Amino acid sequence: MLPFLIILILLPIAILYACYMKVIQSKNMMLEALSGIDVQLKKRYDLIPNILTIAKRFMEHETELFDKITALRTNAMKSKVGSKEKFQAEASLETELKALMVNVENYPTLKSDATMVQAMTTYNEVEEHIAASRRFYNSALTQLRNSVQIFPGTLFAHLAGDISSYSYFETDKQSREKIDASKYL
Repeated sequence: MLPFLIILILLPIAILYACYMKVIQSKNMMLEALSGIDVQLKKRYDLIPNILTIAKRFMEHETELFDKITALRTNAMKSKVGSKEKFQAEASLETELKALMVNVENYPTLKSDATMVQAMTTYNEVEEHIAASRRFYNSALTQLRNSVQIFPGTLFAHLAGDISSYSYFETDKQSREKIDASKYL
């Protein structure tokens, strides 16, 4: 009878502890995923000045585009990590960088310049890493939200903090549209 009573007492404690661990693990995974996005964005931020410097040598009259990209980069760097504003700033920056890459096509000398080719290749790799990081973040955020919204995880939801302040990464309408290369020609 005593072993049965011990099991009867320890089983609910073990279940609650497992739920507590799941909430904490989910929160940490989401924060890790958010940090992964930030690392990839830092790579992009570091790459942008190099791309602009190389392109400026060949594209003297495109200063408006360069200035816009620089301003968007600054705005994106200043935005709070994980906020909708950060994601919107990143989407705008991504759109303008794609426009720059389309514009590069109009300059055969620039397009064939080895340094620019390497910078564009690196940029494409960084964009792929950012996309993968965003997918991982969205997945981790879903897991965290599930762990605190499904009972008995709701008992430990306060341990995750205010998860409503974290938003999913979603592309804006402008980013979903195809780039019209004719307006950059």
